[in-house]
Amino acid sequence: MQEKTLVKIQNLYVEYHTNKGILGGEKTIHAVNGVSLDIYKGEILAIAGESGCGKSTLARAIIKLEPAKSGQILFNGKDTLSLSKNDLKDFRKHAQMVFQNPYASLNPKMKIIDILKEPLEINTDYSQDKIIETVKEKIKLVGLDENCLQLFPHEFSGGQRQRIAIARALVLNPEFILADEPVSALDVSIQAQVINLLKELKEKYNLTFVLITHDMSVIEYLADRIAIMYLGEIVETGKTSDIFSSPLHPYTKALLSSVPQINSSGKKIILKGDLPSPANLPQGCKFHTRCPYVMEKCKNCIPQEKGISHKVKCFLYE
Repeated sequence: MQEKTLVKIQNLYVEYHTNKGILGGEKTIHAVNGVSLDIYKGEILAIAGESGCGKSTLARAIIKLEPAKSGQILFNGKDTLSLSKNDLKDFRKHAQMVFQNPYASLNPKMKIIDILKEPLEINTDYSQDKIIETVKEKIKLVGLDENCLQLFPHEFSGGQRQRIAIARALVLNPEFILADEPVSALDVSIQAQVINLLKELKEKYNLTFVLITHDMSVIEYLADRIAIMYLGEIVETGKTSDIFSSPLHPYTKALLSSVPQINSSGKKIILKGDLPSPANLPQGCKFHTRCPYVMEKCKNCIPQEKGISHKVKCFLYE
């Protein structure tokens, strides 16, 4: 059966412009560089890579929290980069985000009931009774008691705050949720609870998730497919089982080698050098400065994507 594409990203570029400092001038940060990616309805797609690879910027661009320089993002066939104010309001009902830090994403001066009511009051014409009913329903859905609605964020643990953040994302009944490192700020003992909640919500309501993370063990447990990102580009995509059993790109192999339960040989691949600056991108294949298999053409030519369900950008497979 052919998957239905919910989000289609085509040749997306996102750039920042920053001052160079006391010498003046401006430098351009190339955060997302020509990304094309399909997100299928009802799946959990993980976008993985080192810190600074552009995955969070890509996430924010998808959800309309970051402007794109060029490209196209189609959500249910409609280009989100050219939405009118009314269309953007409608888009917000269908697409929501869960942020990394539950300590920063909830307003400390607002009671939980007001935090959860706010999206409904802004984006719907529900009566107050309907709003309260919806809020109570969603707080129970994430495993919290409705008595907590009169409390403030500081009265909760990190795991409970992230559940509240998830409830806030759910109040508008979205079909698409983007979770940016949803457990990285939590204690290890709490992470599994939140991960299991996301999995349960996906299965129960056929939600579509994009999971932004650097944690490959979380990906192995949660994700249906993976997109590996390096310096603003997607270098490999495929089913989780395929990529974990047969990684193709040298960068993917290095990421997986750092996870003991995945790397049975115990031999960790150490990449040479540091991640290059997105303000000064290497020519050719962006990974060639750190790749253990680098060839001369990698330094000057850009590899094209190869494959169908398991895709890779690497000259080793041409």
